[in-house]
Order: sequence, then C-alpha cells, then structure tokens
Amino acid sequence: MIAYQLSIFAENKSGKLAQITGILAKEKINIRATTIATADTFGIINLIVDDPKRAEAALSQAGMTVHLREVLAVLISDTPGGLDNLMQLLYQEGININNAYGFVLESSKKAVFVVDVDQMQKTEKLLEQKGFKTLDVQSLSGM
Repeated sequence: MIAYQLSIFAENKSGKLAQITGILAKEKINIRATTIATADTFGIINLIVDDPKRAEAALSQAGMTVHLREVLAVLISDTPGGLDNLMQLLYQEGININNAYGFVLESSKKAVFVVDVDQMQKTEKLLEQKGFKTLDVQSLSGM
C-alpha cells in the first residue's frame, strides 16, 4: 500500500514550523510523523498527515513550496534486527533509499519505517511477497 509524505521546503528561521503547524491545526489535519533536515539557511520538513492532499492544498495556498511524494510505510518488529531484515532485503534487490525515518508504535512490538525508494512499484511488490505489511494513509491515520 502506498502512503504519502509532504515535503515542505522552508527557510531555516524561527517561526516557520509554527506557521506550518498552525495552518494544519486550523484545517484540523493531524500530523502522524515528522522529520526536519536543514542545510544552513533552508531545510526540508517531511510530514505524514491524515489528509495529505488537503494539507498540500492548504500549505500551497499559504505560499509554501510543497511536494507530495509516494512513500512506503513498512510495519516492522520493534526488536533487535527488525529494521535490519528490511534493509538487507532492499540491499539484496538493489533498491536505493532516497529518504527514510521511523517511529515506534508499541515498544518491543511494532514500529513503522517510512521509505522513499527509487523503485517504488518493485519495492511494493517485493515487500508483499516477503510478508512485510505496508500501511496506507487510512491505516496511518488510525494509529
């Protein structure tokens, strides 16, 4: 299943994140996961939200540069080696990870690892064949 990530290009200055969260709060859009990476004066804020298309529209309307990307949110075990099982599989199949981050759902039981890969369809089929469960927008919203 495909999930969606918002990538927002923003100036690295005080108040930018508050502006983004304020817009999403006003629209009653729930943030499920976030990462922020900066490089000097600009950065990228990645968000998983419960209504990605509406969030993209609201942020774009506010003048922000936003890109909606397909990602895979892979359910893995929150145990030593849980992430390694996924990484070894992707490596063996020659799949490159462009961006990734994870979060724990239930300590010592379940975690989610979000990956943006260079071969989305191949990866989605491979994960299904190997018994990995991927989460869509609705599944992520329900957590």
